[in-house]
Amino acid sequence: MATLAEIRAKLLEKEQRTGGNYQSDNAIYAFWNIPDNSTTTLRFLPDSDDTNTFFWKERQMIRLAFPGIKGQDESRSVTVQVPCVEMWGDPCPVHAEIRPWFKDPSLEDEGRKYWKKRSYIFQGFVIDNPMSDDQLPENPIRRFIINPSIYKIISAALMDPDFPEIPTDYEGGTDFKLTKTQKGQYADYSTSNWARRERSLDQTERDAIQTHGLFNLNDYMPKRPNNDEVKIIFEMFESSVAGELYDPERFGSYYTPQGVQLINRPAPSGPSQVSKTPEPVVAETTTTPTEEKVETETEGGEKPSADQILKMIRERKAQ
Repeated sequence: MATLAEIRAKLLEKEQRTGGNYQSDNAIYAFWNIPDNSTTTLRFLPDSDDTNTFFWKERQMIRLAFPGIKGQDESRSVTVQVPCVEMWGDPCPVHAEIRPWFKDPSLEDEGRKYWKKRSYIFQGFVIDNPMSDDQLPENPIRRFIINPSIYKIISAALMDPDFPEIPTDYEGGTDFKLTKTQKGQYADYSTSNWARRERSLDQTERDAIQTHGLFNLNDYMPKRPNNDEVKIIFEMFESSVAGELYDPERFGSYYTPQGVQLINRPAPSGPSQVSKTPEPVVAETTTTPTEEKVETETEGGEKPSADQILKMIRERKAQ
């Protein structure tokens, strides 16, 4: 288990460097479903992977939307989630393409659609649960898919020199109180915070850890794409921008949306399981690059068509 000092050093290093067919094991705690103006108390636990400095894993995914499925339901829109390879420090061809879009007001909204979405995988106990209909799994250790706004609260407190001890410590750790309110049409978690005092795990909690063991959070991360899969991701991006239907014959061996039937599916170059857990859709403002605006490439400031955007992409590839 990493010390609080090691976590702080790693967080500081990161800041300086960056400036329906699924069968769930029911371990994910859907905190976003708690009632408004209520609080659930969570106790985070360490990753079973001792090489992980943090007690969470960061996931970066790109959502590719299609208006339908070729040869199947062509009127039902689907979204395919693919991993952004910047998660592993590799250059992402999708983001290389869309970063310049944020210099152009007519392309900025289109760029936001394809900008990577971050989420953070934690594990731990649910101490106070305001959801009476939550189906409790046999293993009381749950997984939490935390959005960026809550993550900022968690990580900011860890950088506070007055924070007593690493919060996952069995003896001197600290519970996290996650509070849900409403801000406009979106859930707001900004009043969430750590508990004011430390709490040792009780015997029931310790027995659960001994019986079930901790999750290896890396098991719930997407597979790192190989070169062929990165190429396919970019081709899917081009197809999505062009407003084309999702093509199961072309893409199904690599990344598949829920509900798509694959017949005579060819074997891909490697396993393509994107994630062992579904990523919940939690309302969150997308953080995108803030770059100064330049002149638009279309007359009169009109929004470019899909064909114009696709033409720009192909011209860029040809350079």
